[in-house]
Amino acid sequence: MTNTNEDLVMQIEQLVTEHVAACRRAARDAVERGFATAGGVPVVAARRAKRVTAGAKSGKRRGAADLAALGERFYRAVCAKPGETMTVLAMEVGASARELHRAVMGLKRSGRVRVIGQRSQTRYFPRTNGAAA
Repeated sequence: MTNTNEDLVMQIEQLVTEHVAACRRAARDAVERGFATAGGVPVVAARRAKRVTAGAKSGKRRGAADLAALGERFYRAVCAKPGETMTVLAMEVGASARELHRAVMGLKRSGRVRVIGQRSQTRYFPRTNGAAA
């Protein structure tokens, strides 16, 4: 029986040693990823720079036709899902809430969309016949 207990102790110690080694490898890999650099620029700075340049696409303003088309897509989304938030409707349209801002303002001014609520609680509803109530 002593032989079996000693064998069991050795197997447990080996498993624990392997587990500790695996944890050390995982921790080392995580630290290396955390301090990784992309072309000499820290990963966080590279991501931030990419976001800034992606948002500034061409530097030109959108034309009235583009805004009107975006507004129409938003209006169709509002008609399909009345009472939804901008986040949900923006996903339906395929644009960000920021991109939709001017188009939605035009729809509100023309009386085609009614807005209830403030900030993140804002809900959008279509108006019938584009008449302001």
